Amino acid sequence: MTQPLTAIILAAGYSSRMGAFKPLLSFGGTTVLERSIELFRSAGIIDIRVVIGHRGNDLLPLLKRLNVQPLLNDHYREGMFTSVLTAAVSLTPENGAFFLLPVDIPLVKRETVELLARSFEKSGKGILYPTCRGDRGHPPLIATTYREEIMAWDGYGGLKSLLMRHEADAAVIECEDEGILLDMDTPEDYEQLRDLLESTAHPSRQTCEQLLLERFAADSPVVRHCRAVAHLALLMAVRLNDCGSRFNTVLIKAAALLHDLAKGERCHATVGSEILRGMGYSAVADLIAVHMDLPHVCDNSIDAADLIFLADKLMQSDRFVPLKIRFERQLERHGDNLQIQAIVTRRYENALTIQKRVESIIGASLTDLFQGITA
Repeated sequence: MTQPLTAIILAAGYSSRMGAFKPLLSFGGTTVLERSIELFRSAGIIDIRVVIGHRGNDLLPLLKRLNVQPLLNDHYREGMFTSVLTAAVSLTPENGAFFLLPVDIPLVKRETVELLARSFEKSGKGILYPTCRGDRGHPPLIATTYREEIMAWDGYGGLKSLLMRHEADAAVIECEDEGILLDMDTPEDYEQLRDLLESTAHPSRQTCEQLLLERFAADSPVVRHCRAVAHLALLMAVRLNDCGSRFNTVLIKAAALLHDLAKGERCHATVGSEILRGMGYSAVADLIAVHMDLPHVCDNSIDAADLIFLADKLMQSDRFVPLKIRFERQLERHGDNLQIQAIVTRRYENALTIQKRVESIIGASLTDLFQGITA
C-alpha cells in the first residue's frame, strides 16, 4: 500500500541577501510561496506544511486562505537546520516520506515531484534526490524513518551532512528539470529566474510541433487544423496589437497549435488542458480548456481565449468558412436534438459577438483579413 507523502516548504529565513521578503515576492502572477504550494498540490500532495519564522505573521493569512499548515520555528535565527528540525518534529511514521523544498527554489516542475513520488517505493531506498544532468537538486524525498536521527543531529553541516552518511540508502532520479538546481538569493537571481519563467512559460512552435507529431501522434487532419487555427489567431492578435492591444502572441500561437492535442478523447478540451498543465504550461492549458465553449463573452473586450475560440470556429479542417455557413450546417445536422441545437446556437452567438468586436477594432472584415486562405 502506498504511504502518504508530505511536502515541507522552508520559509522561515531572513531573506537578507535578497533585500526583500522572498516568500511574498511576485512570481509568475502569484507569490513565490503560493507557487511552491501549488506545485505540490498539482502533483497530488495533500499534506503540505510551511515552516515560518521571520515575518511569520505576514504569512499566516495566506496559509489560512490556502488551508496549509504553518509550522512555527522559534529558532530560525540559528539557521536553516532549525527549520528542518521543526519540520521533523511535526512528522509521524504515518507520513511515510517527506519532500523538503526551500521556498527560494520556485521553478521545480510538477512532473519532477510526480516522478519522485512514483519512484519512492519502487526504488526501495529511503532518500531520493532529483538530478539534472548528474547534479543533485531539490526537493529530496526522505523517508520519515530518518525523523529520529534528524531530531538527534547536532546540526553540524546541516541536513546534507547527515544524509551523506546514508549514501547506501539513497537513489538519484534523473529528470529533465533545470529548475531543481536554480535558487534565488539575490535580486539578480530573482530577475534571472523571472526572465527564465517568462521564456519557458509557453512552449515554442518547435515544441508544439514535436508534441503534436511525435509525443501524441495527432492525425494529419488534426495537425493541419491546428496549424490553420494558429495562423488565424495570430493574424488577429497582430492586427489587434497594431491597434493598441497587448496580446501575447507566443502564448496565442502555442495554445492554438495545441488546442486539439487530445482530439478523439471524450471532453478533449479538458483532457488536453490537464496534459499541458501537468507539463507546466498553465497559461496555455487555461486557454485550451475553454476553446470549445467560453464561460462568458464580453461585448466590449477581447482576450486570448476569445481569439482562439473564434479562430477554431472559423476553420473547418484547414479551410476558412464564414460563421453563418459553418453553424447552419451544424444546426441542420442536429435538427432533431434541441439540446445540441441550443449548444450550437450559443457557440454561434458567442463567436459572432467576438467577430464583430474584432472587426470594429481593426476596421476590416475578417473575410478580408483572411483573404488568400481558401474559402
